[in-house]
Order: sequence, then structure tokens, then C-alpha cells
Amino acid sequence: MIILGMLIGDRYEILDKIGTGGMSDVYKAKDHKLNRFVAVKVLKQEFSENTNFVSKFRVEAQAAAGLMHPNIVGVYDVGEEDGINYIVMELIEGITLKKYIEKKSRLSIKEAISIAIQVSMGIEAAHNNHIIHRDIKPQNIMISRDGKVKVMDFGIAKAATSNTITSNVMGSVHYTSPEQARGGFSDEKSDIYSLGCTLFEMVTGHVPFDGETTVAIAIKHIQDEMPSPREYVPEIPVCVEKIIYKCTQKSPDRRYQKMSELTLDLKKSLVTPDEDFVTMIDVDTAAATRPVTDEELASIKERTGTFAVEDIHMRLNEEKPKPRKSKLMIMDDESDEDEYEDEDIEEEDADYDEEEYEDDEYDDEYDDDDLDPKMERITTILAIVAAVIIGVIALVLVANAIGIFKGNSDSQEEVSQMVEVLNVAGFNVDAAKSTLEELYLSVDIQYEESTEVPENIVIRQSIAEGEMVEEHSLVILTVSSGVSGIEIPNVVGSSETDATTALTSLGFRVSKETEYSDTVDEGLVILQSPNALEKVASGSTIVLKISSGPAEKLVTVPDLRGMTESAAKDKLASANLKVGTVTEEYSDSVTKGNVLSQSYSPGTEIGENSTVNFVISLGKKDVSYKYSVSLPAPEGYVEGTTVTITLTDASGTKKEYTTSSFPFEINETGLKSETGTIVMSGFKKESQTVDTGSVDEAGNPIYETVETNVPVEFGAQNVTFTKAE
Repeated sequence: MIILGMLIGDRYEILDKIGTGGMSDVYKAKDHKLNRFVAVKVLKQEFSENTNFVSKFRVEAQAAAGLMHPNIVGVYDVGEEDGINYIVMELIEGITLKKYIEKKSRLSIKEAISIAIQVSMGIEAAHNNHIIHRDIKPQNIMISRDGKVKVMDFGIAKAATSNTITSNVMGSVHYTSPEQARGGFSDEKSDIYSLGCTLFEMVTGHVPFDGETTVAIAIKHIQDEMPSPREYVPEIPVCVEKIIYKCTQKSPDRRYQKMSELTLDLKKSLVTPDEDFVTMIDVDTAAATRPVTDEELASIKERTGTFAVEDIHMRLNEEKPKPRKSKLMIMDDESDEDEYEDEDIEEEDADYDEEEYEDDEYDDEYDDDDLDPKMERITTILAIVAAVIIGVIALVLVANAIGIFKGNSDSQEEVSQMVEVLNVAGFNVDAAKSTLEELYLSVDIQYEESTEVPENIVIRQSIAEGEMVEEHSLVILTVSSGVSGIEIPNVVGSSETDATTALTSLGFRVSKETEYSDTVDEGLVILQSPNALEKVASGSTIVLKISSGPAEKLVTVPDLRGMTESAAKDKLASANLKVGTVTEEYSDSVTKGNVLSQSYSPGTEIGENSTVNFVISLGKKDVSYKYSVSLPAPEGYVEGTTVTITLTDASGTKKEYTTSSFPFEINETGLKSETGTIVMSGFKKESQTVDTGSVDEAGNPIYETVETNVPVEFGAQNVTFTKAE
């Protein structure tokens, strides 16, 4: 049992308890040998009694002690004393990332990315030393008072998981990777997944998956798609969203493969937040079948040698299996081995027929054993299909020959009329088009500059004069645009579709740009370049500026945090913004009924009349604790006398008990805080010298020593309570 003021390892003086977790309690201590303050993590009693766990714990902690990096909490020492197993670590004056997120509701994008970069660099250093954390979560990330970020508890997770410690020790399942949830193999990419979940919580203030039980949450990690962080915070950049998605892919092969890759993308997101640069890994595409190129085939032949198909057949003929036994030989049980071989040879000499052999033995021995069954089925199906096609073709040819289909030809002619194409070269384009359309032909016009043919006169046509074609066939007319080009029509004020059709029909290419306009309706052409009525060569590009309608008016999002719900709604209305979804959450830091967080950060510029969601605080969630202990008699206690025991929780609530027998059982519920103290007071014997009232022969007073019961306080003891279910 750890008591404040005690000395561990002859050098570490326990000063104060600064934290507690599933596996251990953390104390602030002073290292008297090096004259510095340190943090001492002490394993709880139930784990200290597990020798396998303690052994593994020490090995992993010693390995972690070799990590030296500015973003990793340093491990100085590992030891054991009187059943107390402890780790001595660097003391960080600050708070965990979890408490920091709770304090701020959620972090800004820049702050979250900066923290994630420092965490990833620390984890990368550990991975380079072949150490995997396996329990990355905000509770294991410290933020010091000077802003430095440090990861702690390297190696402890591995020690716990390898010794079947219960799951509640391992902290929150909210950040565990799918492979860890399944109980499978975990590696560096498991830490990447957990860091992705941590980044999700930093930028949104919510964990990606939640549920009533740890099992329900673990199943969500395995089965459910990762929610979009932009559902909570719409202004999150796309690149940050994709970084989170890539970190938290279900398949480890689809995640970042190294922390260095993640660090690089995180840094890039700070420099170019509006750029979509994150490359998602598609395992199916990466593993897809692709044809072998000629260069690759040549390389294979150089390394393995080449052989022709004829070589295979020759080799098979050389290695033909022996003919099978005749029925007579199989039934002749009394023949010995020599007789069997002679008879076999005789049969081979007498009855061997090469064709019969190939049809029988070759098919049985080679096809059945060596060919892929799937390939054999495909070959059979293809052969059947080919036979059916050949049969159908033969039937059609025979039917045609005897005139079965002649009756249908007349009706076919009635359906598709044939027309003779006229020569329209030299016609004006409009006259040429009308002439061909009267013959039920389709016409397309292309323009071409010409110094010989006047403007708008047909130079040539795609189907020659006199050819017989079906109705509605397409005839392309090439029309002269003259020497100076084609006149550009005026499309200003036309719709985007109509303007594009008008220009492309004259052979122009069209390039489009958008521009806000308060006077021109959305989708209409504001202006064109070159201008209307100018003449340019066919194929020239005409630039159209299309109206996007009036420019969106931006307003600044006010800070609603700490306001009442009604005040927040009034504030949004005055800023020309709409109230969105209003939800409620518990909070230890925000007064009940006031705004806890909002969907857009204060100061962000968004479109007028946009919707803003916010969360109202439900205040502190009532949590009660319980405490059960069997207290031994205090040292020096006078047996049979009464001892007063006072249990005080951190909120100041006191419980008093009196007893004259030990051990004394305490089972207390309804405590309001997580920690408290126990003070015992009673009596202990003390020797005193008293005057007897007599004198000796010399006349000196006679004294004697007597034992009396003296009131005494046996000392205060810090205790930790258990959260009531």
C-alpha cells in the first residue's frame, strides 16, 4: 500500500497522488538521487499478483525506456519493492488530451493537426524501434503547460493483451482498430487507426462510434462505415476528412502504411488546407490482373529460357505412361511380379495402337490430373457455343438457298425506303440543306475557309451524287466560310445550352467560365469573347461567361458558447443565420441550459441564412461512488478500546464509524467524489513515571513506571473509490 511520504527504491519520495487508471495509480514523487520531480506509476494490487503479467510488463517497460524523443514521455526506471511494482517516468505538468478536448468542446483544425503531427512523430520514433503502442487514445496523450505534446504508456498495452488481462483494463474501446477488436494480429497500422479516431474526436468533439456496451462499440469498429467528421463540423477541409478516412479504413492495407506518410499529409494539410491531395489506397485495383507486356515477356524468357509448344508435345510423347493392366492381369492374383511385367510387355507389343492409346491413356492421365477443372469447364462451354453458332449459320444458309426468307424481303423494303442522293455542291447552304431534307436525309454542316468558293456555298458532300442510301442517313456538307472566317452569332443573354448549340453547329469550340452577377439570371450568358459579328476561322474557341447569379453574401458566425438557448437563437437571427438542430449533452464545465458547442467555429464566414446547429449543456452528470474495505487494526492500538474511523470524500461528505474489534468492514455507497481519506483515532499505551508519595531511607521520593491509555490519531490515509454502476 502506497502512503504519502514513503520512500520507494531508496530514492523516490511519494509526494501526492495525481491520477488513476484501469491498471495503475500515478503519484508525483521526488527523486532524491538526481534531485528532480518524477511521476511514479504503481500497478494495482490485482495485477501485481499476476506473475506472468508483471514479468511481461517489466520487459515491455524496459524496452520503452530506450525511447528518447521529445514527443514521448520518457521512462526512467522500473522496479519492485515489497510487492509494489512501479515505473518511474518523466513528470509532465499539464493535462491529458481527453480533458483538453472536454474543456474546449472541440479543437480548431490547425490546433488538432498540430497536435496530431507531434503525436505521429512520437509514434513513428517508437515504430522505428519496433515498439507498437496498441492503445493510442486521448487519455494517453499529455499536453504540457508550454504546449508540448507527449505520448505515454508505450509497451503497457502489449503486456496487458499478451496476458489475458480483462478488457476494462485496456481503457476505452472507442479507439481500438478492427483487428484488435477481433482479437487478431495488430501492428503499426493499428496505431494509425487509433490516431485517426483520436483526430476525429479532436476536430468534432465526438468519438466516431459509441454504444451502450464495449461489445457494441467494438462491433461498430468491425462492421460500420466511419462517419464523416463533416456531419458534425461542415467546415472541416476535405483533405483532413480524407486523412481521417485513410487512417480508419477497416483493412490495414488501405490505411497509411507508415507513420511518416501520415505525418507528411498532416503537414501538407496545414500548408494547403483547400487542396485535395490525399491518395486513397484501392487494394482491389492494386491487385487486379493485368496483361504481360512484350518487354516483360522478353525479360521472363531471358531468365527462364523459352520453349515451343512442339517441345511440350514431344516431351509428353517421350513420357507417356505405361498402358493400364488388362482385366486378366488384374484378376490373376497368384501371378508374381516378374510374370506381371512379362505379361504387361507382351500385351503392349501385341495390342498397342497409337491412336487408341492417345484417346484413352492420354486423356485419362493428362486431362484429368493436369488440367485446371475450371479451365476445362470453360473450354467445354465454348465448344458447345461454337457448335450452336455454326449450326445456326448453316440453317440460315440452307433456308436462304431454298427461298424460305424471300417473303420477308418485300416487307423489309417497305419498312426501309432507299433514296438517291442528289448533288448539292455549289448550292447555298440553306438551299442545299432544304433539298436533302426533302429526301428525308439528315444534314450536318461543317465550315471550312476557302479562297476559291464563296462564303456559305457548299464545297463538297460526304455521300456522292447518285448513291442509294436509306432514309434518314446522315450527309455531311462542307461549306465555305470565305476568306475571313465565320461570323460569330450573338449569344449574350441566351441560356448556356442554347449558346453552346448555336456556336458548335458553326464549327466553333466553346470554353465556359462562371461569374457572379446581380443583373443577369443564373445560367445565362453574360458576355462572349470574341464579340458577336466578328469573323474567325472555323474551329476557333469562343469563351462564354455564364452567370452564377448574385454573389453569396457572407456573414460572421457569432460565439454562442455560454449563452442560454433563447439568447443563442436571438444572436443567430440578428446575424441573419438560421437555427438548426439543437441537442443536449452533459458537461462538467458548462452550466446547465447554456450552449456547450456549435457546428461552426466563432468568427467563421458562411453564407447568409445558413443553418447553425448547437448543443445545450445538461450540466454535470450525477455520478456516485462506492467503497468497500476491510481495515486492519492500526499499529499501537490498545486492544478492547474504542477506535473512531472517519471516512471523508473530496466533496467534504463525512461518514463516522466506531469499533473495538478488527478487522473492521466498511461498505459505503452514495459517495460524491472519486477520492477521499480515512482517519482513525483511539488509544495507545504510553509509559509514564509517577511519584508514589513515599521516600527511601535517604529521604528521596520513590517513582515508579506505569502504562496508561493515551488518546492518539493514527494518521490519514488517501483512498480511491469505485464508480457505482
